[in-house]
Amino acid sequence: MSWFVYILRCADDTLYTGITTDCARRVVQHNSGKGAKYTRNRTPVTLIYNETSDSRSSASVREYQIKRLTRKQKLTLIAEQKKG
Repeated sequence: MSWFVYILRCADDTLYTGITTDCARRVVQHNSGKGAKYTRNRTPVTLIYNETSDSRSSASVREYQIKRLTRKQKLTLIAEQKKG
């Protein structure tokens, strides 16, 4: 089973980072108010970045790394993925 680290752009232009095994399902959950508390009042959300991890553990580590980035660094990460 693959795990994904993902970044959402919220309606208020903030960024939310999380992990899941199914990005599409998770976006639906966030948009229906059943996702993270952070996104409940910031819908709709849009998936703008995702990367694959081999395990939940490695996805969690990567999620933590991304959450520690500044907004500018996150936007650079997203832009680099779009280029590649």
